[in-house]
Amino acid sequence: MSSMSSKNEKEEKETGQMNLLESISLVSIKLVRERDSYYGFKFIKSPEDLANLFKKFLSHADREIFLTVNLSTANTINSIHVVSVGCLDRAIIHPREVFKAAILSNAASIALAHNHPSGELNPSPEDISMTKKLVQSGELLGIKVLDHIIVAGDQYLSFKEQRIGGL
Repeated sequence: MSSMSSKNEKEEKETGQMNLLESISLVSIKLVRERDSYYGFKFIKSPEDLANLFKKFLSHADREIFLTVNLSTANTINSIHVVSVGCLDRAIIHPREVFKAAILSNAASIALAHNHPSGELNPSPEDISMTKKLVQSGELLGIKVLDHIIVAGDQYLSFKEQRIGGL
């Protein structure tokens, strides 16, 4: 009898391990293109190019929107990603969300942008702090943050040109 009970225990143990293995999900990750849009140019050569691109998306928004443009090694545009749509004076930003599309689109570098619906171009202390955090995160991931653009109506401020936030 004891050999029969040990055989049953062994089978139960193996079945339990199989049930555990069966409950683990296998996943795949892919970037889904929502739509194509004509941006007017393919290469990013300057902060002004970035500003002109981002103005198309941000200049008339009534709330803060945070975007990234994901770039190849030749500074061609791989994709644009809407990271966050916030409220009148803030958007919630986390490095995980900023770099997700960059990783999936095989970006060598990214540029950041958000708008100030108030029309005020000066970056807030939170803008500067977040930019520093994103630059550091990019260094860890091997994805360079090229610039952070603030759009306010038809005007823009480049963190790189102003040497703000570690850029």
